[in-house]
Amino acid sequence: MTDMATYLIIIFSAMVHGLLGLGFPMLATPLLALISDVRAAIVLLLFPTLAINLVNVIHGGHWRESIGRFWPLAIFGAIGSLLGTQLLILTDPAPYKLLLAAMIIVYLNIHRFGIRLDWVRRHPVYASALFGLIGGLLAGTVNVMVPALIIFALEMNLTPLITVQVFNFCFFFGKLSQGAVLASHGYLDAAYVITVLPIVGVALLALGAGMYFRNRIDIERYRRWLRRVLAAITLLLILQYIGIV
Repeated sequence: MTDMATYLIIIFSAMVHGLLGLGFPMLATPLLALISDVRAAIVLLLFPTLAINLVNVIHGGHWRESIGRFWPLAIFGAIGSLLGTQLLILTDPAPYKLLLAAMIIVYLNIHRFGIRLDWVRRHPVYASALFGLIGGLLAGTVNVMVPALIIFALEMNLTPLITVQVFNFCFFFGKLSQGAVLASHGYLDAAYVITVLPIVGVALLALGAGMYFRNRIDIERYRRWLRRVLAAITLLLILQYIGIV
């Protein structure tokens, strides 16, 4: 699965991640699954995703305000990812996509019903545990951690810089957990490393192109884009579940 279509998918997804600070596995996984399968896509994307996440964590500095405050979210995310990856290997991941889509739909409409999540700001540790575990479980099963993290970021009113760093810190540790499980089941061998290294290089170049434009986005527009990303994820997951894409 390293033909021209694969590289085009990698370039597109990495550029979007560079622009928004998220989106690489969310876009690349379902697109690669169209020409392969979900499990193969997740394995192929492991190293490129780790590299992209690490660059985004380092970029921008001010780590005390982001990672220093929200590191528990990454720890719980890593735990959830361990459990989710085991489920991916042992069970059919298709039902998790529908569950994820349902969760996003509820969140996007929750304020219309007068329901708020103010407790997230009042109890950030409990919120980190809940959304970290949910995000990790989703990352392990469908390779998409971001919806749970977006809910957390929006309710905590995080700035774009902090959001990007926290998200990618969580992605990075979640991927390390996922990689450990995949390696224990024999998915990561020498042939895999040789195959994936050029993909990592291409992904980082495309990421840099997207990051060039990131600081030109204002906060309100950024938050609107995040909500639209959630809506797009929902539609894509539903279409995949019913077999249209």
